[in-house]
Amino acid sequence: MATYAYEAMNREGQAVKAEVEALSSEDALSKIRNLGLFPTRIREKGGKKAAPGAAGKKKAGTTIAFGKVPQKVVVQFTRQLSTLQDAGLPILRSLQILHEQQKPGLMRNILRDVAEDVEGGSTLSEAFAKQPKAFNRLYVNMVAAGETGGVLDVILQRLAEFMEKAQRLKRKVTGAMVYPICVVSFAVGIVAGIMIVVVPKFQEIFEDFGTTLPSVTVMLINVADWFIKGSPPGWAVLLFTPIGVFLAMKLIRQSKGGRYVVDMGTLKLPVLGKILEKTSVARFTRTLGTLISAGVPILEAINITKDTSGNEVYARALGQVHDAIREGDSFANPLRASKVCDAIVVNMIDVGEETGDLDKMLMKVADNYDEEVDILVGSLVSLLEPMLVMGLGGVVGFIVVALFLPLVSLIESVGG
Repeated sequence: MATYAYEAMNREGQAVKAEVEALSSEDALSKIRNLGLFPTRIREKGGKKAAPGAAGKKKAGTTIAFGKVPQKVVVQFTRQLSTLQDAGLPILRSLQILHEQQKPGLMRNILRDVAEDVEGGSTLSEAFAKQPKAFNRLYVNMVAAGETGGVLDVILQRLAEFMEKAQRLKRKVTGAMVYPICVVSFAVGIVAGIMIVVVPKFQEIFEDFGTTLPSVTVMLINVADWFIKGSPPGWAVLLFTPIGVFLAMKLIRQSKGGRYVVDMGTLKLPVLGKILEKTSVARFTRTLGTLISAGVPILEAINITKDTSGNEVYARALGQVHDAIREGDSFANPLRASKVCDAIVVNMIDVGEETGDLDKMLMKVADNYDEEVDILVGSLVSLLEPMLVMGLGGVVGFIVVALFLPLVSLIESVGG
């Protein structure tokens, strides 16, 4: 028999360190659990530490689920876990409580697996790393930093705040697009109905009277014919073109070069490009500031931020910053050379490096840019409303004029 040293928690949450003789690590785990303890670490004396999570088999089957856990659910779980840790509950008991509170679904299954991995000897970050459907690389690294520094509750609180702000910023940009998309879709539906139903009726009337049609009416009839009888018909073009563009963009973004071209093109768009630019800056500065304040080494923090930036233009810039810092340069110099950020951002980062408060400066940049995004989104909505109304009015006005001009001539001829 081999002797295994273990660390565990009793039912009151108190730490227990002892030894047990067993035939294998699985046998040791079984004996420890029979004592009413929850093992957190186990290793064979004189041997290597048992691989995390490898000591025991899961009591439940493999999780079968599709998609990812919604960010809102992850934020709620993070806040609850932070509260339980702040109250002093053991991590395993906290996970078990939150697992029981979850509704049946993907997150409940994931928390079950995480709890079993922690019970089997894994750290919390190692258990989270096995669940990419809920916890991304940023999340796992921040939890690992919190475990190392003994401030897991604080890190979880910061993580929840970070995710909430990131979601709020995303909703602002998405919300700004909802109104114009709805108006354009409604307008296209109305115009399509006029082309399919109304214009052919008028066309029959004009043919019966055999009158000479004005050029605007001829143009409208030609458009209606193309819309219904074209090859391909116009309604199919209008319906499938956005879908084709979307699929083409997804295909192009499969490669790094394609992502760079698409992201650079979107940043050049009027008004919307400026919003996306400030959103990207706010996102990467908040991510990087949060990681640095959590104690993650600067080079690792930059790599994580690069992978989660969501924009290939800024990801490449951060890659240049990473390489420069590794060679002994500062953060600000390569970022300034990349020319992807405003001078004020680079200057604030430069000051943060000099004063040793880089994380605070990055968070200030993120807060400032969040406010600027608010202003730009409001301006975009204010600008789009009259433009869409004028555009829709112009289209409907053209159709009305084109249809009623020949009627005026017919009425005059009948009256004569």
